[in-house]
Amino acid sequence: MKKLILFLLLSTSISGFAQKIKDSILSRKMDRYRELTISLPPSYDRDSKKAYPLLVLLDGDYLFDAFQGAISYGNYWDDLPEVIIVGISQNKENERFDDCTMDESTGLPEGKGSSFFEFIGGELMPYIQTKYRVAPFKIIAGHDVTAGYMNLFLYKDTPIFNAYISISPELSLDMETRIPDRLASFKQNIFYYVSSADGDIKKMKEKINALDENAKTITNPNLNYKFDEIKGASHYSLVLFSIPSALYQFFAAYQPISNTEFQEKIVTLPSGYVDYLTNKYATMEKSLGFKMNIRYNDFKAIEAAIMRNKAYGEFEQLAQLSHKMYPKTMLGEYHMGMYYEKTGDIKKAVKAYQNAFNMEPIGSLNKEMMLGKADELRTQIKK
Repeated sequence: MKKLILFLLLSTSISGFAQKIKDSILSRKMDRYRELTISLPPSYDRDSKKAYPLLVLLDGDYLFDAFQGAISYGNYWDDLPEVIIVGISQNKENERFDDCTMDESTGLPEGKGSSFFEFIGGELMPYIQTKYRVAPFKIIAGHDVTAGYMNLFLYKDTPIFNAYISISPELSLDMETRIPDRLASFKQNIFYYVSSADGDIKKMKEKINALDENAKTITNPNLNYKFDEIKGASHYSLVLFSIPSALYQFFAAYQPISNTEFQEKIVTLPSGYVDYLTNKYATMEKSLGFKMNIRYNDFKAIEAAIMRNKAYGEFEQLAQLSHKMYPKTMLGEYHMGMYYEKTGDIKKAVKAYQNAFNMEPIGSLNKEMMLGKADELRTQIKK
């Protein structure tokens, strides 16, 4: 628990760098204004072309700060991407229950619940996507009654959300079977996280466990599914455990190469280290719907794998990739220099390091290093 409190303190301080905006939108469907809290990433104004994943929060009044803190903390270590967060205020008397009204005989939205459903899909989402730079990857999250309600978006033929964070959901009629049936049917990538706790409300927990048992039988390769049963937590405290677990599950493809990945998946390959790197980022783009430059440190990891396995011929392929990703820096010429040096063409290696000297430093690569490598190789030529 002390570690969890420390995490929250750290993440709250880090999240202060994001822009937090109070907004409202007139809903024609609900015939009134709905209040919003919006968080824009720290880089939003610096990069006018960059689009960001979207996270829509039901119960935004009390979930907003917890999600914003977790995302900001994860992004600080480059484990999670920057995200646009939109929290819907539901703190007025009975508002969250009115918003989530469902017909007990059909399990579908009715009355105010139907209007709220149409507000999210027909008014809120177009408003956000018009006003802000939103990437294709869209998440919705809720807790208990709102977590159950948000599953209704899965029932649509083409859901507007790719990912669902359902924290201790209050599941309506037959959702424990309907949800797995829908998850099994998707032809595109779909992400689903659900959690419960050993101290959770018994009636709700039974239906959640039934949902999980049904979901475990799904063989759909497009489904990214996780169930957490959190020990030592209550219906309310499980929220703070569920949020980072869900986010790290959904954004696993985004994370940089770890030491475990390097040791277990990369170094053990007989060849194809550069292909592994390009495939890793292609998978991220396909599953999460946004593209990013290959990280410098991931280049260095592949460089280390090539060196350890003496697969020096791959330095030429790595150089082509690093030239493409960082054309103004010395990374590409450095990798060409490594290719020529390790394959025995010392004169061309010297030339490559000299070329790198005239380009921008990056990471641990600098002018002094390039000059030193060129001078060292010149000595070998003279001998």
